[in-house]
Amino acid sequence: MSTVRESSASSAATAAGAVAGGAVPEVDEQQSRAVAEAAREQDWRKPSFAKGLYLGQFDLSLIHPHPRPDPARRERGEAFLAALESLLRDVDVARIEREARIPDETFQALADIGAFGMKIPVEYGGLGLGQWYYNRALVMIGSVNASLGALLSAHQSVGLPEPLVLAGTEAQKREYLPRCAAGAISAFLLTEPEVGSDPARLRATAVPTDDGTGYVLNGTKLWTTNGVVAELLVVMARVPKSDGHPGGISAFIVEARAPGITVHRRNAFMGLRGIENGLTSLHDVRVPREHLIGREGQGLKIALTTLNAGRLAIPAICAGAGKWSLKIAREWSRERVQWGRPVGEHAAVAHKVAFIAATAFALEAVVDLSGVLADEDRKDIRIEAALAKMWASEMGWRIADELVQIRGGRGFETAASLAARGERAVGAEQVLRDMRINRIFEGSTEIMRLLIAREAVDAHLTAAGDLIDPHLELSRKLKAAASASGFYARWLPQLVAGKGDLPTSFDEFGPLAAHLRYVERTSRKLARATFYGMTRWQGALERKQGFLGRVVDIGAELFAVSASCVRAMMIGADTPEHGKAAYQLADTFAEQSRLRTERLLDGLWRNTDAADERLSERVLDGAYEWLEDGILDRSEGTGPWITEEVPADASENVARRVIRSP
Repeated sequence: MSTVRESSASSAATAAGAVAGGAVPEVDEQQSRAVAEAAREQDWRKPSFAKGLYLGQFDLSLIHPHPRPDPARRERGEAFLAALESLLRDVDVARIEREARIPDETFQALADIGAFGMKIPVEYGGLGLGQWYYNRALVMIGSVNASLGALLSAHQSVGLPEPLVLAGTEAQKREYLPRCAAGAISAFLLTEPEVGSDPARLRATAVPTDDGTGYVLNGTKLWTTNGVVAELLVVMARVPKSDGHPGGISAFIVEARAPGITVHRRNAFMGLRGIENGLTSLHDVRVPREHLIGREGQGLKIALTTLNAGRLAIPAICAGAGKWSLKIAREWSRERVQWGRPVGEHAAVAHKVAFIAATAFALEAVVDLSGVLADEDRKDIRIEAALAKMWASEMGWRIADELVQIRGGRGFETAASLAARGERAVGAEQVLRDMRINRIFEGSTEIMRLLIAREAVDAHLTAAGDLIDPHLELSRKLKAAASASGFYARWLPQLVAGKGDLPTSFDEFGPLAAHLRYVERTSRKLARATFYGMTRWQGALERKQGFLGRVVDIGAELFAVSASCVRAMMIGADTPEHGKAAYQLADTFAEQSRLRTERLLDGLWRNTDAADERLSERVLDGAYEWLEDGILDRSEGTGPWITEEVPADASENVARRVIRSP
């Protein structure tokens, strides 16, 4: 989050022009924030349910009645899901885990049913299924093998198709989208050894050619998911500012087999053993100017806009793993007998089973609601999608961890080992390993909290940004104070009372009405707490990451409860035979969520944040190095923590083609 206002443009420009000819950009904290601030969408042209939760404005009409998928997509969507199910039943998931590679025939089979063009519009050769059916496909895939989900989501959610649909020229769309739909796998190249969540430090360059016909790209890109098998790349590189070139971080379409591109390594991880993730270098790679997506300097903005809906892929995969975990937990907890009863009848295990069931219901509720909202395109879902990604990755990981605990020693044993002993090959430990990355990539939980917090307090920064900016002079602050007083005079009285205080509000939801009243009351309470934080810490609020993280987490819980209640009511109306069960799941989830929310609310003001930060500072200063006595660190001497250099023993090129040309 940043309180930088008018200074953002100049700071961002300074950071954007900080490198030329490949020099490492030296940018300070303010410039890094300014680059991030300049990349975010500034305006709110459409209503947002989740944004309202943080402002104490609980407008249930934005999501209730539950929006429905576009019926025009139904025939195509159901036909594709049937084909996908048939394909997945034949995938050898044990082979993927054993060989740490998706077989080429699986790549080809996915291409044959159109899986690489699920979201690509029909007019460009895709299936045009939209976000909701895309999510349903990823839910199914997430129940089978997470590496397959990573392959398809990296290609369509953050790879070339989505940026082109949003910001590409018509010529670019007609040239590349049909190729992507047919199976020309794409990869997104942003991360570098020195660049993760701070793009201001990006050192890959795109230098305009003297004749003005293109750019020459140089740099090293790390963790390029799909990069080993990609045919097309989206490369983020910095254009130096010069005459006729505004410069800045820009997005380019690059053919993966272009001269100068080398995939040096296929990286290996604790989970997702089948993903084709590489270390890629670009050396004097010439790119025509027609391959620039959007304009110079728009690369990060395009990337963030792409992620508005692109982030929904991870929640869908988490929902699939959660539903699979529920099935395994249910069957195992009835089958396994200890102390004279099935383990599921013992309270300690029953509590875990209930958590998995209720949370799996909520995960699907969040994914389906967000997907339909994305397809309708009548709401701004940037906060909804970010919340879904953050919350689903955290809860999905907890579900996987609880499943391993329920399975006991068998949860820790691999599926291959279980099968070798003649038992059912349940890969609970693999799901735990595969799910762990979701809390890190496409924005770690910690970064997502800061991103959401920035959007959640946007109204405050608009009203009082200059007032709390420590860099501005007194006269500007006085002027801002007059403007802010008008906003708060209108807003604060709305937080005193609301529908949540009325015992008959939301009665149409029956037994779930009390939960929605709680959400409404807590939304107002959260907004008041945020305001108190603003007044207490002013510009220093941006450094109160513990406070901001709890604010965001409270909003995530309120969003999940709202989605669950609305979904339960829809299920009751559509399939009455499941209505009672849906209400029970939503009710239990809301009760569990309320306990988490109350702890978070209490933690806003009663916590160990300051003590933790002081202790951490002493740890980093070496005050407790004596505590490390008596251990061995075998990693010492194996290499530096971070290197920009391609290792001398790196392979010349490990890129490979896995899908035949149509």
